[in-house]
Amino acid sequence: MNTPPSPPVAERSEGSPVRIGALVPLTRPGWVEAGQHLLAGLELAVSEINDAGGIVGRPLELVVRDTAADPRRAAAAVDELARLGVAALAGEYHSVVARAAAVRADALGLPFLCSSAVLDALTEQSTQWVARIAPAQSHGWQIYADFLLGAGHGRIAVAAEPSVYWASGTRILRDYLAPRGGTVIELDMRALTPTAVCDELVDSRATALLLLVGHPEPAVPIVKTVRRDQRLAEVMIGAPAGQPEFPEWAALLGDDGAAIPFLRYLPERLSPLGARVETVLRERLAEAPSFVAFEGYDTIAVLAEVLSSHGADRARTAESWPRVAVEGTRGKIQFSRTPGISVWQWAWTPIQVVDRDPAEPNRFRVLHAG
Repeated sequence: MNTPPSPPVAERSEGSPVRIGALVPLTRPGWVEAGQHLLAGLELAVSEINDAGGIVGRPLELVVRDTAADPRRAAAAVDELARLGVAALAGEYHSVVARAAAVRADALGLPFLCSSAVLDALTEQSTQWVARIAPAQSHGWQIYADFLLGAGHGRIAVAAEPSVYWASGTRILRDYLAPRGGTVIELDMRALTPTAVCDELVDSRATALLLLVGHPEPAVPIVKTVRRDQRLAEVMIGAPAGQPEFPEWAALLGDDGAAIPFLRYLPERLSPLGARVETVLRERLAEAPSFVAFEGYDTIAVLAEVLSSHGADRARTAESWPRVAVEGTRGKIQFSRTPGISVWQWAWTPIQVVDRDPAEPNRFRVLHAG
Protein backbone atom coordinates (compact mmCIF):
# COMPACT_ATOMS: atom_id res chain seq x y z
CA MET A 1 0.00 0.00 0.00
CA ASN A 2 1.32 3.44 -0.93
CA THR A 3 1.42 5.58 2.18
CA PRO A 4 1.06 9.36 1.72
CA PRO A 5 3.27 11.37 4.04
CA SER A 6 1.53 12.22 7.31
CA PRO A 7 2.00 15.46 9.23
CA PRO A 8 4.49 15.11 12.08
CA VAL A 9 2.94 13.82 15.27
CA ALA A 10 4.34 14.70 18.67
CA GLU A 11 5.93 11.93 20.68
CA ARG A 12 3.38 10.29 22.97
CA SER A 13 4.35 9.49 26.51
CA GLU A 14 3.16 6.34 28.22
CA GLY A 15 -0.45 6.80 29.24
CA SER A 16 -1.12 9.76 26.90
CA PRO A 17 -4.47 9.55 25.11
CA VAL A 18 -5.08 7.77 21.85
CA ARG A 19 -7.14 10.34 19.98
CA ILE A 20 -9.91 9.67 17.44
CA GLY A 21 -11.40 12.50 15.42
CA ALA A 22 -15.21 12.44 15.36
CA LEU A 23 -17.16 14.15 12.56
CA VAL A 24 -20.77 14.83 13.55
CA PRO A 25 -23.54 17.20 12.37
CA LEU A 26 -24.52 19.12 15.52
CA THR A 27 -25.93 22.38 14.10
CA ARG A 28 -28.29 23.30 11.26
CA PRO A 29 -28.52 22.80 8.38
CA GLY A 30 -27.17 19.43 9.53
CA TRP A 31 -29.62 16.85 10.80
CA VAL A 32 -28.95 17.65 14.45
CA GLU A 33 -31.03 14.83 15.92
CA ALA A 34 -29.09 12.27 13.89
CA GLY A 35 -25.84 13.89 14.96
CA GLN A 36 -26.81 13.74 18.63
CA HIS A 37 -27.62 10.03 18.39
CA LEU A 38 -24.41 9.32 16.49
CA LEU A 39 -22.34 11.18 19.08
CA ALA A 40 -24.12 9.41 21.94
CA GLY A 41 -23.11 6.04 20.51
CA LEU A 42 -19.52 7.16 19.92
CA GLU A 43 -19.18 8.58 23.43
CA LEU A 44 -20.72 5.57 25.16
CA ALA A 45 -18.29 3.19 23.47
CA VAL A 46 -15.32 5.41 24.37
CA SER A 47 -16.49 5.56 27.99
CA GLU A 48 -16.85 1.78 28.25
CA ILE A 49 -13.46 1.16 26.63
CA ASN A 50 -11.77 3.54 29.07
CA ASP A 51 -13.56 1.90 32.01
CA ALA A 52 -12.09 -1.41 30.81
CA GLY A 53 -8.51 -0.07 30.71
CA GLY A 54 -8.37 1.91 27.47
CA ILE A 55 -6.11 1.06 24.54
CA VAL A 56 -3.31 -1.01 26.04
CA GLY A 57 -3.36 1.17 29.14
CA ARG A 58 -3.84 4.48 27.31
CA PRO A 59 -7.16 6.34 27.48
CA LEU A 60 -9.19 6.75 24.32
CA GLU A 61 -10.20 10.35 23.58
CA LEU A 62 -12.73 11.74 21.08
CA VAL A 63 -11.90 15.03 19.40
CA VAL A 64 -15.31 16.13 18.11
CA ARG A 65 -15.87 18.49 15.18
CA ASP A 66 -19.28 19.73 14.06
CA THR A 67 -19.66 19.40 10.28
CA ALA A 68 -23.10 21.13 10.11
CA ALA A 69 -23.78 19.20 6.86
CA ASP A 70 -21.11 21.30 5.10
CA PRO A 71 -18.63 19.34 2.92
CA ARG A 72 -16.05 22.14 2.97
CA ARG A 73 -16.25 22.41 6.74
CA ALA A 74 -15.78 18.64 7.00
CA ALA A 75 -12.72 18.66 4.73
CA ALA A 76 -11.18 21.46 6.80
CA ALA A 77 -11.89 19.49 9.97
CA VAL A 78 -10.08 16.46 8.53
CA ASP A 79 -7.03 18.62 7.85
CA GLU A 80 -7.12 20.01 11.39
CA LEU A 81 -7.57 16.61 13.03
CA ALA A 82 -4.72 15.16 10.98
CA ARG A 83 -2.44 17.96 12.23
CA LEU A 84 -3.59 17.27 15.81
CA GLY A 85 -2.29 13.73 15.46
CA VAL A 86 -5.48 11.68 15.69
CA ALA A 87 -4.98 7.98 15.02
CA ALA A 88 -8.15 7.71 12.94
CA LEU A 89 -11.41 9.41 12.01
CA ALA A 90 -14.92 8.22 12.87
CA GLY A 91 -18.48 9.27 12.26
CA GLU A 92 -20.46 11.50 9.90
CA TYR A 93 -24.10 11.06 8.98
CA HIS A 94 -24.61 13.03 5.76
CA SER A 95 -23.39 11.19 2.68
CA VAL A 96 -22.19 14.20 0.68
CA VAL A 97 -20.28 15.44 3.74
CA ALA A 98 -18.78 12.02 4.41
CA ARG A 99 -17.62 11.86 0.80
CA ALA A 100 -15.70 15.13 1.20
CA ALA A 101 -14.16 13.83 4.43
CA ALA A 102 -13.27 10.48 2.86
CA VAL A 103 -11.58 12.08 -0.14
CA ARG A 104 -9.48 14.27 2.15
CA ALA A 105 -8.64 11.40 4.52
CA ASP A 106 -7.53 9.30 1.55
CA ALA A 107 -5.27 12.10 0.33
CA LEU A 108 -3.70 12.53 3.79
CA GLY A 109 -3.33 8.83 4.61
CA LEU A 110 -5.62 9.09 7.63
CA PRO A 111 -7.82 6.05 8.41
CA PHE A 112 -11.53 6.88 8.38
CA LEU A 113 -14.24 4.52 9.60
CA CYS A 114 -17.49 6.02 8.32
CA SER A 115 -20.41 5.34 10.64
CA SER A 116 -23.63 6.28 8.86
CA ALA A 117 -23.23 7.71 5.34
CA VAL A 118 -24.36 5.35 2.58
CA LEU A 119 -23.40 6.94 -0.76
CA ASP A 120 -21.79 4.17 -2.81
CA ALA A 121 -18.89 6.25 -4.11
CA LEU A 122 -17.45 7.73 -0.92
CA THR A 123 -14.19 8.21 -2.82
CA GLU A 124 -13.58 8.65 -6.54
CA GLN A 125 -11.32 5.62 -6.71
CA SER A 126 -10.66 2.57 -4.59
CA THR A 127 -8.93 3.42 -1.33
CA GLN A 128 -7.27 1.45 1.45
CA TRP A 129 -7.80 4.22 4.00
CA VAL A 130 -11.58 4.27 4.34
CA ALA A 131 -13.98 1.63 5.66
CA ARG A 132 -17.71 1.84 6.34
CA ILE A 133 -20.14 0.43 8.90
CA ALA A 134 -23.38 1.55 7.16
CA PRO A 135 -24.64 -0.35 4.09
CA ALA A 136 -24.14 1.13 0.64
CA GLN A 137 -27.09 3.09 -0.72
CA SER A 138 -27.54 0.78 -3.70
CA HIS A 139 -27.93 -2.24 -1.42
CA GLY A 140 -30.42 -0.66 0.99
CA TRP A 141 -32.48 1.14 -1.63
CA GLN A 142 -32.82 -2.00 -3.75
CA ILE A 143 -34.29 -3.71 -0.70
CA TYR A 144 -36.67 -0.76 -0.39
CA ALA A 145 -37.59 -1.15 -4.07
CA ASP A 146 -38.37 -4.83 -3.47
CA PHE A 147 -40.70 -3.72 -0.68
CA LEU A 148 -42.46 -1.28 -3.02
CA LEU A 149 -43.02 -3.94 -5.66
CA GLY A 150 -44.24 -6.45 -3.08
CA ALA A 151 -46.73 -3.87 -1.80
CA GLY A 152 -48.11 -3.43 -5.32
CA HIS A 153 -46.54 -0.09 -6.20
CA GLY A 154 -45.47 0.11 -9.83
CA ARG A 155 -45.86 3.87 -10.48
CA ILE A 156 -43.66 5.68 -8.01
CA ALA A 157 -43.18 9.44 -7.81
CA VAL A 158 -40.07 10.87 -6.15
CA ALA A 159 -40.17 14.41 -4.75
CA ALA A 160 -36.48 15.23 -5.01
CA GLU A 161 -34.17 18.11 -4.19
CA PRO A 162 -30.88 18.64 -6.07
CA SER A 163 -28.13 16.60 -4.40
CA VAL A 164 -25.67 13.91 -5.36
CA TYR A 165 -27.30 11.71 -2.72
CA TRP A 166 -30.88 12.20 -3.89
CA ALA A 167 -29.87 11.85 -7.55
CA SER A 168 -28.08 8.61 -6.71
CA GLY A 169 -31.18 7.32 -4.92
CA THR A 170 -33.42 8.17 -7.86
CA ARG A 171 -31.06 6.38 -10.26
CA ILE A 172 -30.89 3.28 -8.06
CA LEU A 173 -34.68 3.07 -7.89
CA ARG A 174 -35.15 3.62 -11.62
CA ASP A 175 -32.47 1.10 -12.64
CA TYR A 176 -33.88 -1.53 -10.30
CA LEU A 177 -37.59 -0.99 -10.92
CA ALA A 178 -37.61 -0.50 -14.70
CA PRO A 179 -36.67 -4.12 -15.61
CA ARG A 180 -39.35 -5.28 -13.16
CA GLY A 181 -42.13 -3.23 -14.70
CA GLY A 182 -41.90 -0.23 -12.40
CA THR A 183 -41.91 3.45 -13.37
CA VAL A 184 -40.21 6.32 -11.52
CA ILE A 185 -41.67 9.81 -12.00
CA GLU A 186 -39.41 12.67 -10.89
CA LEU A 187 -40.88 15.76 -9.23
CA ASP A 188 -38.39 18.64 -9.02
CA MET A 189 -38.87 20.30 -5.65
CA ARG A 190 -37.02 23.41 -6.84
CA ALA A 191 -40.06 24.17 -8.99
CA LEU A 192 -43.02 22.68 -7.08
CA THR A 193 -44.94 23.69 -3.97
CA PRO A 194 -46.48 20.95 -1.81
CA THR A 195 -49.87 21.74 -3.38
CA ALA A 196 -48.40 21.40 -6.86
CA VAL A 197 -46.95 18.04 -5.83
CA CYS A 198 -50.48 16.85 -5.10
CA ASP A 199 -51.64 17.88 -8.55
CA GLU A 200 -48.68 16.07 -10.15
CA LEU A 201 -49.49 12.91 -8.21
CA VAL A 202 -53.07 12.96 -9.47
CA ASP A 203 -52.01 13.60 -13.08
CA SER A 204 -49.28 10.90 -13.04
CA ARG A 205 -51.50 8.26 -11.40
CA ALA A 206 -48.65 7.42 -9.02
CA THR A 207 -49.55 5.10 -6.16
CA ALA A 208 -46.52 6.00 -4.02
CA LEU A 209 -44.64 9.22 -3.28
CA LEU A 210 -41.08 9.00 -1.96
CA LEU A 211 -39.59 11.91 -0.01
CA LEU A 212 -36.08 12.51 -1.38
CA VAL A 213 -35.86 15.82 0.43
CA GLY A 214 -34.51 17.37 3.61
CA HIS A 215 -36.07 17.28 7.05
CA PRO A 216 -37.96 19.12 8.43
CA GLU A 217 -38.20 21.34 5.33
CA PRO A 218 -39.67 20.53 2.89
CA ALA A 219 -40.53 16.98 4.03
CA VAL A 220 -42.99 17.97 6.77
CA PRO A 221 -45.06 20.41 4.64
CA ILE A 222 -45.24 17.87 1.81
CA VAL A 223 -46.56 15.16 4.13
CA LYS A 224 -49.14 17.47 5.70
CA THR A 225 -50.40 18.65 2.31
CA VAL A 226 -50.62 15.20 0.74
CA ARG A 227 -52.35 13.74 3.79
CA ARG A 228 -55.03 16.41 3.60
CA ASP A 229 -55.75 15.95 -0.13
CA GLN A 230 -58.74 13.62 -0.44
CA ARG A 231 -57.74 12.77 -4.01
CA LEU A 232 -54.62 11.05 -2.64
CA ALA A 233 -56.15 9.00 0.16
CA GLU A 234 -54.77 5.78 -1.36
CA VAL A 235 -51.26 7.10 -2.12
CA MET A 236 -48.50 5.69 0.06
CA ILE A 237 -45.84 8.13 1.28
CA GLY A 238 -42.37 6.66 1.74
CA ALA A 239 -39.03 7.96 3.04
CA PRO A 240 -36.20 5.54 2.24
CA ALA A 241 -33.59 7.90 3.72
CA GLY A 242 -35.07 7.45 7.20
CA GLN A 243 -36.60 10.81 8.08
CA PRO A 244 -39.33 9.21 10.30
CA GLU A 245 -36.74 7.42 12.47
CA PHE A 246 -36.32 10.24 14.97
CA PRO A 247 -38.81 11.54 17.57
CA GLU A 248 -38.85 15.01 16.02
CA TRP A 249 -40.73 13.54 13.05
CA ALA A 250 -43.57 12.30 15.24
CA ALA A 251 -43.56 15.53 17.24
CA LEU A 252 -43.95 17.68 14.11
CA LEU A 253 -46.42 15.49 12.25
CA GLY A 254 -48.38 13.53 14.85
CA ASP A 255 -50.68 11.00 13.22
CA ASP A 256 -49.73 12.29 9.75
CA GLY A 257 -46.20 10.94 10.30
CA ALA A 258 -47.32 7.33 10.75
CA ALA A 259 -47.46 4.65 8.04
CA ILE A 260 -44.53 6.15 6.11
CA PRO A 261 -42.08 3.29 5.42
CA PHE A 262 -38.37 3.97 5.75
CA LEU A 263 -35.07 2.12 5.93
CA ARG A 264 -33.32 1.39 9.20
CA TYR A 265 -30.32 -0.79 9.91
CA LEU A 266 -31.28 -3.05 12.78
CA PRO A 267 -31.71 -6.83 13.10
CA GLU A 268 -34.91 -8.53 14.15
CA ARG A 269 -33.35 -8.99 17.59
CA LEU A 270 -30.36 -7.19 19.04
CA SER A 271 -27.47 -9.26 20.37
CA PRO A 272 -26.98 -9.35 24.15
CA LEU A 273 -24.40 -6.58 23.67
CA GLY A 274 -26.91 -4.60 21.59
CA ALA A 275 -29.64 -5.01 24.20
CA ARG A 276 -27.33 -3.75 26.95
CA VAL A 277 -26.15 -0.81 24.83
CA GLU A 278 -29.76 0.05 23.97
CA THR A 279 -30.62 0.33 27.67
CA VAL A 280 -27.72 2.67 28.40
CA LEU A 281 -28.29 4.78 25.29
CA ARG A 282 -31.96 5.16 26.16
CA GLU A 283 -30.91 6.60 29.54
CA ARG A 284 -28.35 8.94 27.97
CA LEU A 285 -30.66 10.21 25.24
CA ALA A 286 -33.87 10.20 27.31
CA GLU A 287 -35.52 8.56 24.31
CA ALA A 288 -35.26 5.36 22.30
CA PRO A 289 -31.91 5.19 20.48
CA SER A 290 -32.04 5.15 16.70
CA PHE A 291 -29.98 2.79 14.55
CA VAL A 292 -27.59 5.74 14.08
CA ALA A 293 -26.62 5.55 17.76
CA PHE A 294 -25.75 1.87 17.32
CA GLU A 295 -23.66 2.74 14.26
CA GLY A 296 -21.67 5.16 16.42
CA TYR A 297 -21.08 2.59 19.13
CA ASP A 298 -20.02 -0.08 16.63
CA THR A 299 -17.60 2.32 14.94
CA ILE A 300 -15.64 2.86 18.15
CA ALA A 301 -15.80 -0.85 19.02
CA VAL A 302 -14.07 -1.63 15.71
CA LEU A 303 -11.47 1.13 16.02
CA ALA A 304 -10.66 0.15 19.61
CA GLU A 305 -10.03 -3.44 18.57
CA VAL A 306 -7.81 -2.36 15.68
CA LEU A 307 -5.85 0.13 17.78
CA SER A 308 -5.41 -2.36 20.62
CA SER A 309 -4.13 -5.04 18.24
CA HIS A 310 -1.98 -2.96 15.91
CA GLY A 311 -1.15 0.25 17.76
CA ALA A 312 -1.98 3.81 16.73
CA ASP A 313 0.09 3.78 13.54
CA ARG A 314 -2.14 5.04 10.73
CA ALA A 315 -0.79 2.80 7.99
CA ARG A 316 -1.12 -0.34 10.14
CA THR A 317 -4.70 0.64 10.98
CA ALA A 318 -5.59 0.94 7.30
CA GLU A 319 -3.89 -2.37 6.52
CA SER A 320 -6.00 -4.09 9.17
CA TRP A 321 -9.49 -3.49 7.66
CA PRO A 322 -9.68 -6.88 5.89
CA ARG A 323 -8.70 -8.70 9.10
CA VAL A 324 -11.33 -7.09 11.36
CA ALA A 325 -13.79 -9.44 13.11
CA VAL A 326 -15.60 -7.59 15.89
CA GLU A 327 -18.87 -8.45 17.62
CA GLY A 328 -20.97 -5.32 17.30
CA THR A 329 -24.39 -4.45 18.60
CA ARG A 330 -26.04 -5.75 15.41
CA GLY A 331 -23.85 -8.69 14.47
CA LYS A 332 -20.25 -9.57 13.62
CA ILE A 333 -18.53 -6.74 11.75
CA GLN A 334 -16.11 -7.70 9.00
CA PHE A 335 -14.98 -5.70 5.97
CA SER A 336 -14.56 -6.82 2.39
CA ARG A 337 -14.26 -5.44 -1.12
CA THR A 338 -17.71 -5.15 -2.70
CA PRO A 339 -18.20 -4.57 -6.46
CA GLY A 340 -18.95 -0.92 -7.20
CA ILE A 341 -17.96 0.24 -3.69
CA SER A 342 -14.71 2.20 -3.38
CA VAL A 343 -14.12 1.60 0.35
CA TRP A 344 -13.83 -1.38 2.69
CA GLN A 345 -17.44 -2.32 3.37
CA TRP A 346 -19.29 -4.24 6.07
CA ALA A 347 -21.43 -6.42 3.81
CA TRP A 348 -24.00 -6.30 5.15
CA THR A 349 -25.54 -4.85 8.27
CA PRO A 350 -29.14 -6.05 8.81
CA ILE A 351 -31.70 -3.91 6.94
CA GLN A 352 -35.39 -3.42 7.64
CA VAL A 353 -38.22 -1.44 6.07
CA VAL A 354 -40.32 -0.14 8.95
CA ASP A 355 -42.96 2.48 9.68
CA ARG A 356 -44.59 4.11 12.67
CA ASP A 357 -47.74 2.26 13.71
CA PRO A 358 -50.83 4.49 13.08
CA ALA A 359 -52.41 3.06 16.23
CA GLU A 360 -49.33 3.90 18.31
CA PRO A 361 -46.94 6.29 16.46
CA ASN A 362 -44.07 5.71 18.91
CA ARG A 363 -44.02 2.00 18.00
CA PHE A 364 -42.35 0.72 14.84
CA ARG A 365 -43.73 -2.03 12.60
CA VAL A 366 -41.33 -4.15 10.54
CA LEU A 367 -42.79 -4.41 7.03
CA HIS A 368 -39.92 -6.05 5.14
CA ALA A 369 -36.37 -7.28 5.87
CA GLY A 370 -33.36 -7.82 3.66
